Amino acid sequence: MLALLGFGTIGLFTALVMAKRLSAVAGLVLVPLVFGLIGGFGSRLGDMMVSGIVETAPTAVMLVFALLYFLVMFECGLFEPFVRRIVAAVGEDPVKIVVGTAVLVMVVGLDGDGATAALITVSSMYPIYRRIGINPLIMAMLLGIICPVLNWMPWGGPAARMSISLGIDVTDIVVPMLPTFFLTLAAAVAFAYFLGRSERRRLQRLDAAEPDGETSEPTGTHAPRKVIEPKNFWFNLVLTIALMVSLGLGFFPLPAMVMAAFAIALTVNFPNLKVQQDRLKPHAGTVVMLVTLILAAGAFTGVLNESGMVEAMSGSIVSVVPDSWGGAFAFVTAVLSMPLLVILSTDSFFLGVVPILAQTADAFGLPHEVIARAALIGMPLHSLSPLIAPIYFVATLLRTDIGSLQRFAWPWTLGLSLVAMAGATVTGAIHLA
Repeated sequence: MLALLGFGTIGLFTALVMAKRLSAVAGLVLVPLVFGLIGGFGSRLGDMMVSGIVETAPTAVMLVFALLYFLVMFECGLFEPFVRRIVAAVGEDPVKIVVGTAVLVMVVGLDGDGATAALITVSSMYPIYRRIGINPLIMAMLLGIICPVLNWMPWGGPAARMSISLGIDVTDIVVPMLPTFFLTLAAAVAFAYFLGRSERRRLQRLDAAEPDGETSEPTGTHAPRKVIEPKNFWFNLVLTIALMVSLGLGFFPLPAMVMAAFAIALTVNFPNLKVQQDRLKPHAGTVVMLVTLILAAGAFTGVLNESGMVEAMSGSIVSVVPDSWGGAFAFVTAVLSMPLLVILSTDSFFLGVVPILAQTADAFGLPHEVIARAALIGMPLHSLSPLIAPIYFVATLLRTDIGSLQRFAWPWTLGLSLVAMAGATVTGAIHLA
């Protein structure tokens, strides 16, 4: 019963949001409430929601102040010189721009911090996408498929979690997956090239449709942003680099660091209180939407976790695997990782479900490290989970909604997971018993 309620909650929410029948904020609150009432949790729903919000609050604080910090940097024109140089390097060719975005994500996301990768990538590339008229959802998709693959590395989290929970060496998980790692990243670049060519053709058709002597400027999310002359450039650059290094090294809790950086940046660049208000006021809607989305997502996950729906869903999926599939249990694990990483947090999956899968595999003679490698395959799909904050953060940065982002990115995330599974099979990282 709990499993059905859980699947119903996630399925209905995703369907309503992707079909634009309900806003993400309303869906995150109302859908779990309805299914929670059906499950008989009426008197406990409030506490469940508050529990999830409390768990989410540090992430909300970190992302909101990070967003405010980079909004100040935008207002000061910090990224203008870099945008000009990138445009000079890639020109106005959508293929070069999109492929360049993929390479940039690989570089800035290698430390395993997806939020930092999103901030740097969107900050540097979004103005270019708007100027040329490229669909910004491509950038969100590239972040969604590349950052999770970069998290395969030992410092990314999943491999370390499984190493601890399964009692195996992390190198036994990661090293055999390295050929698949590079193959999967190459496939991501190929996806970027294909999408860049598609955008080039689309923009050429738009140009050809314009009457002679007339040009049209992109509108909406594609509208070109006015150029801002840099202010306090070197101070802002040093402060931003120091913030990024500190985030990577983890000197202090992330929320504390971004709050301090924002306070310093705002005070130095706009010491006049009236000017501060004038500069931040246009961005109030963006900040409010991000806060409401993340806290609503916390309430959503609180109901799912505290009610036992998450545990029931994972158990029901594992239980339907026939014994006759035992010899191919590594492939079963790889396939299961795709839906499970959509409905579970990484901690729940890698610390809770994977040990169960590994114990099941013992009966078929499959080593634990093979199951651990197979469990990494579904990571690209995790980026589109409605239960995690980054999808709302990226959607807010790009001024879009998560329904549009999910519809656009689902085929590509699934495709990259299938490429990863094929690569792991060919290279022997996962195999039959």
